[in-house]
Amino acid sequence: MTSFDAPHPAAVWAEAISLDPLQVDCVTTIMLTILDNQCEMGLEEQIALMAIYGVMKHRDGIVLEKAVHQAIERAQLSNDQQITDEIHELRLYAERAIPRQIMRYFKRFLQESLYGF
Repeated sequence: MTSFDAPHPAAVWAEAISLDPLQVDCVTTIMLTILDNQCEMGLEEQIALMAIYGVMKHRDGIVLEKAVHQAIERAQLSNDQQITDEIHELRLYAERAIPRQIMRYFKRFLQESLYGF
């Protein structure tokens, strides 16, 4: 395995950690925010989050359904206006469905856990 084949350290972290279903939804919500170009994280942080999402997308959330993951997959393959609009609406829904305090806590948890990745 070359360094190009090695998984991102954040993906390795995600494989080893146990997140509850609401935390999985938080990861998905942040992924929607990235795809909707509304994310305020730096590029390295976004890459780390995308690596985490790659691991977490197969885990069950509590708020967001499997259709959200299917939309994210379509958005990663295509950037047509229809999927862009769908991602935007899904992001707004996710942000309404998950309380702000929980998202803030989870983002802080991610920052502390991934410091230096």
